[in-house]
Amino acid sequence: MESIAENRRARFDYDIAETCDAGIELTGQEVKSAKSGRMQIAGARVAVRRGEAWLVNSHIPPYQPRNAPADYEEDRARRLLLTREEVKRFAGALQEKGRTLIPLRAHLKHGFIKIELGLGRARKKSDKREALKKRAHEREIRRGE
Repeated sequence: MESIAENRRARFDYDIAETCDAGIELTGQEVKSAKSGRMQIAGARVAVRRGEAWLVNSHIPPYQPRNAPADYEEDRARRLLLTREEVKRFAGALQEKGRTLIPLRAHLKHGFIKIELGLGRARKKSDKREALKKRAHEREIRRGE
């Protein structure tokens, strides 16, 4: 699967419990822009409203800026295509304190753009420090061998 965009900070800031793939509803020029690698999901999150999942704070610039419609919004909320059961399950999980649904990466699957979502809990500052120490220790071990 070809990766289009990645939220590298998400795996550092959150402990990811489970992941799933979701489709995304885009306009034609957004698809062309995303396939050319101009999609940004860093800092984005998923909100569940009225039984639907929405990708909020993602950024997709127009494919051809001079040919874009006058009312085009780069940062608009985009609907995610999930089954009703998945939306209900995520909505229930988000009710727990500290749980967040975040996009981990955008990728192509059989020509369609999919978003890999991760259900996670925010890490505390001390947990992040431990992760950095562990990563540095593993790097030293690899160099030594």
